[in-house]
Amino acid sequence: MPTIEREGVSLYYESDGDGETVAFVEDLGYGAWLWGWQYDALAGPFETVVSDLRGTGRSDATAGPYTVPQLAADLEAVLSECDVRTVHLVGAGLGGMVALEHARRYGRAKTLTLLGASAGGPDADLPADPREAMFAPPDDEAALRSSLEPALSADFRDAHPEALDRIAAWRAEDDAEREAWEAQEEAFASYEFEAPLYELTLPTLVLHGGEDRVVPPSNAETLAEGLPNAELEMAPDAGHLVGIEYSAAVNDRLLGFLEEHGDVDL
Repeated sequence: MPTIEREGVSLYYESDGDGETVAFVEDLGYGAWLWGWQYDALAGPFETVVSDLRGTGRSDATAGPYTVPQLAADLEAVLSECDVRTVHLVGAGLGGMVALEHARRYGRAKTLTLLGASAGGPDADLPADPREAMFAPPDDEAALRSSLEPALSADFRDAHPEALDRIAAWRAEDDAEREAWEAQEEAFASYEFEAPLYELTLPTLVLHGGEDRVVPPSNAETLAEGLPNAELEMAPDAGHLVGIEYSAAVNDRLLGFLEEHGDVDL
């Protein structure tokens, strides 16, 4: 299986397709299953790269706490291993923070797409209780299902019980154990984008659920107002996992955004 070692830590990744590279960075505690709704839509016209965050899935779970710059350095090691020169970064939640930080620190990012993301900092509205409620032990099937309540809207949960069952099964295989989850949560809770947002000038697509309880919509508004080349798309009745609830619309918008700002003819 493809892995890269950084400072003694084994990091798992997968890549597929040809063309410009799109790298997906997953959310707090969640495995690469999170990108199942977007991965197939992009693989083909793009090279897609998905890696397990430190502490998740098939990557090593080292002692915490973790930091977002540390996770961004892990991502940079994966992209370097894949011989990526430039990359379109797509991050959700914690992965959005990692994408922001990677774009600030390294010279590879060509565009950013941020789903349910925040720039962090003391003024950000990031309540701890919904994040805590997102965790479930990977060996507790009922908890894995019920802990999706903070992340998905009630309408979606009621309309798609079969999707909750599938997600719970995937989570049992790939999600972080408690110690690693807490290490990632520390990275989320402590993060602050240290430079003025206006200094990050690359094209950015901000996608957010209007009913997001984990990362309330004010965070998306802060990103859209501060990033000089950002576009904001709000799904009014979606929860935190907007890429799942509105997968078709998100995929269409993402493909259009990448076509506009990339070297690809879809």
